[in-house]
Amino acid sequence: MSTHAEETKARILELVRGYHDAVPASVFRPGITPIRPAGAVLDAEDRVALVEAALELRIAAGGSARTFEREFARFLGLRKAHLTNSGSSANLLALSALTSPALGERRLRAGDEVITAAAGFPTTVNPIVQNGMVPVFVDVELGTYNTTAQRIADGIGPRTRAVMLAHALGNPFEVEEVRQLADERGLFLVEDNCDAVGSTYRGELTGTYGHLSTVSFYPAHHITTGEGGCVTTNDLALARIVESMRDWGRDCWCEPGEDDTCHKRFGYQLGKLPFGYDHKYTFSHVGYNLKATDIQASLGVSQLHKLPEFIRTRRRNWRRLREGLDDVRWLLLPEPTADSEPSWFGFALTIAGDAPFDRASLLAFLEDRRIGTRLLFGGNLTRQPAYQGQDYRVADSLENCDAISERTFWLGVHPGVTDEVVDYVVSSLHEFVIRHG
Repeated sequence: MSTHAEETKARILELVRGYHDAVPASVFRPGITPIRPAGAVLDAEDRVALVEAALELRIAAGGSARTFEREFARFLGLRKAHLTNSGSSANLLALSALTSPALGERRLRAGDEVITAAAGFPTTVNPIVQNGMVPVFVDVELGTYNTTAQRIADGIGPRTRAVMLAHALGNPFEVEEVRQLADERGLFLVEDNCDAVGSTYRGELTGTYGHLSTVSFYPAHHITTGEGGCVTTNDLALARIVESMRDWGRDCWCEPGEDDTCHKRFGYQLGKLPFGYDHKYTFSHVGYNLKATDIQASLGVSQLHKLPEFIRTRRRNWRRLREGLDDVRWLLLPEPTADSEPSWFGFALTIAGDAPFDRASLLAFLEDRRIGTRLLFGGNLTRQPAYQGQDYRVADSLENCDAISERTFWLGVHPGVTDEVVDYVVSSLHEFVIRHG
């Protein structure tokens, strides 16, 4: 790039910083300012990162994507991370990778069973259905909103081949015990870490226990790339399959714009192709194109530097809510799983069955005060219209998942929430309960 172009870019980026600083900061006004249950916190460096990538027309996956993958894998202490265009795609990619013929007799096949929790977000379950497998639903515990290793053990049947579970609202499930169970029974574990980046269980980061783990970088999550996600692993053989299936199913591992990384591009004979067929156009999997762009990745690199502070803020906001609501009647407060330190995604509340009010009236009161709420995603997924007529097995009573469908919601603890906001939410809940008590 010429000196003139570099100087012009520097001026543009300085103007971008100035623009960011000139945007008026929002002032919280109780009852007027919307309180979002989730959302990204973006600063001047994030804005500059996006604009710089756009100026350089980095419109496909490239250097920033590789930088992000290396840095995110290093954060988790894992060997490989593969960036995707969404967390949902990451889940699809992770489970689909376990169907690879490269795994031999271990590979998952249509008709195999995969154990999962009945309460949660559908994209933890959808890849099971999309791959022609059978979800096996187990119940969860109220308070932690996770299932247990014992419930999973009780749900294992002769066709069970894998477990695919999410850490509920950032609260770790008993992931060490579940991994031990998986190893003992010859099962794969796909660890959906989308809501729990930075959480620990028995001192180890979540996302490091699964054979494959997934993350989402949607704006609601711990860091954001806009849309985006990631599949991570310590298993290099699985990582190679993930990369192939993410990148159209090709056998070649050259980065975009590169050729002949293996130094034998025209020296292979694979499948029924003639010897010397171009390795760049040889496909060993029925794959997808689930890559993210460098523009997304550039934002991710900038956000990653702020992740430790985001985690601290989420924990602080959760504790402040928990302490402020400790004496409120008729609301079951959340509890961290034993031996865990969650990096919270949200603050879940379940209304007691004998409360003199229902969820609809409480949520209407909060929304009238501009306090945003969310249900615990799909609740009992077996009751959702999408799964009517689908093949699945229920291995548990699902009574707690039913309670979640009828009486649970959650509040935001993201880094955009201030102490003033938390205190307003706490006082509003106190007022509602007193009014109805």
